[in-house]
Amino acid sequence: MGDAKVKVSEGVHRGATSRKASAAKPPAGRDRPRTKAEQRAQSLEQILDAAEYLFSRNGFHGVTLRDVAVRVGIHTTLLHYYFKDKTNLFEAVFARRAGITSGRRMEALEGYEREAGAAPTVEGALHAFLDTDLDLYYEGGESWMNYAAFCARVSNTPEGARLMDAYFDPVVLKLVQILKRALPDHSEEDIFWGYHFVTGALMNTLARTGRIDKVSGGLCHSDDFPAVRRRMARFMAAGFLALKV
Repeated sequence: MGDAKVKVSEGVHRGATSRKASAAKPPAGRDRPRTKAEQRAQSLEQILDAAEYLFSRNGFHGVTLRDVAVRVGIHTTLLHYYFKDKTNLFEAVFARRAGITSGRRMEALEGYEREAGAAPTVEGALHAFLDTDLDLYYEGGESWMNYAAFCARVSNTPEGARLMDAYFDPVVLKLVQILKRALPDHSEEDIFWGYHFVTGALMNTLARTGRIDKVSGGLCHSDDFPAVRRRMARFMAAGFLALKV
């Protein structure tokens, strides 16, 4: 991906000076000057946060580098310096969190596989796949919820689908592998269609369109991921089992 693989620090480490009285030292509690590496990391983080927010709401084609620059409060030349063009910025936004979510789901699925041994269930596999992701987004706060909406919006676009394939296919195929063992009498075709329906429901949830809020008269809320978590795996497991006629 070229420039899209820019490594972004998880945060800027700031320190304070010692409280020892000394004329040679700055007053107690004053932050030390940031290094150039820390300043660069902070700039990258701000750019990626702003781009993530804008892409999640307007998609790839609805955002310009100037939009991102204005939101951050910088000149577009700095964006070109770090990312070259909008495609590289888009890919960097996607990649920043993709490895975390796919890694956590893979770990959860492998853990479930060991725990279940020779008797995996559809619902158990779906809980490992879905709950891990929903928890990450919900507990991660606004930035992770923005990333969830970003993935939902771009997943059905050529730009996003290519990245979804690259980052998420291994964990999807791990889920399918476990489902095949849990459903030995189901056709492979049915299992893949079942996964298709699951991911459609997941992406609709991650998008947080607010439609469920309106149609339910406020009874349900699109950002209530815990409510989704309590229901989705069980609901989808019933659907898989119903495919065997």
